[in-house]
Amino acid sequence: MRLVTLLGMALAAMGVPALADVPVPDYAQGQYWSTVESLPQGMAAPKGLRGVDVFWIHPTTTRSPTDYNHDPLDPAVLKWTEESAVQRQGSAFSACCRVFAPRYRAATTKALADPANREKAFALAYSDVERAFDWYMAHENKGRPFIIAGHSQGGAHTTSLLEKRIKGTKLQGRMVAAYVIGINLMEGDLSPRLAGIPFCESPAQTGCFVQWNAVLAGSDSGPMLKSYRDIFVAQNGGKDGGKPLCVNPVTFDMRRGLSLSAEAKGAVAGDPGFGPMGPLQAGAVAAECRDGLLTVWPAPSLGLKPLPGGSMHFHDVGLFWADISANAALRAKAWLKAHGSR
Repeated sequence: MRLVTLLGMALAAMGVPALADVPVPDYAQGQYWSTVESLPQGMAAPKGLRGVDVFWIHPTTTRSPTDYNHDPLDPAVLKWTEESAVQRQGSAFSACCRVFAPRYRAATTKALADPANREKAFALAYSDVERAFDWYMAHENKGRPFIIAGHSQGGAHTTSLLEKRIKGTKLQGRMVAAYVIGINLMEGDLSPRLAGIPFCESPAQTGCFVQWNAVLAGSDSGPMLKSYRDIFVAQNGGKDGGKPLCVNPVTFDMRRGLSLSAEAKGAVAGDPGFGPMGPLQAGAVAAECRDGLLTVWPAPSLGLKPLPGGSMHFHDVGLFWADISANAALRAKAWLKAHGSR
């Protein structure tokens, strides 16, 4: 599994119990699923049953001094995961789709910083995600078209699902799209790893996937790009992976890597945290894919803070909340038109 440098900087909750005391999630139980209950202030809840499902995988949300994976039902972990990730990020897909968001034993920041145990922690986390996906397909999907989406660690697990559960199967024909957000897939991952699942080139294309990593304009992206290249080379027998894959999540069009602020449909202000979201701010970010990274110029009124090196990792979704929402709806409608409404 490709691990991402930025994952080590994921925002944290505290107070995680020993993993030995944590039961394996049973996805037949409702307590192991999140529901989207919060939208940006001023937005009305979607009405009626949407025609497409979204399987949403949350990012790293736990810092622990002792454990490599978190207890998804621990109250402190659950509150932070829900309010900083599921509601703030997964909600972007709720206008078009029913959202299924599993609570899983995600790897912690301790695991991300420990090369000796990182792979094991991610394997455990992915085993939950895969079982949740299989349960959803067996009991809830009922032949419906679907989107898979995830951010950061969730983006890594999204990619693994594409590789291990979607590629070359009957499910691939029902996949509307995949949103792989905030990780470091390279041009070299298009084949053989994801052969047959193309990178989306246009905003209404289906059966494909998208990716972006946001960095603040004026930042030195050299170290980040070098890290991405080195990781790919190390994990692929010395093969050069080329550039990171990037689409502008305002245009979702590979022919239009640059978007002006006026085009942005709506961003979530402030850093991820507890409590409800404020109103969306339209026209608040310009963006451009440069060298495989998404360079952003956010409006000061958003009050967003970059991570070290200028990474806007915490804001990969929030900066483009309304744009993602509109694009997911566009792709869902395109799939249903091409294949018949279900």
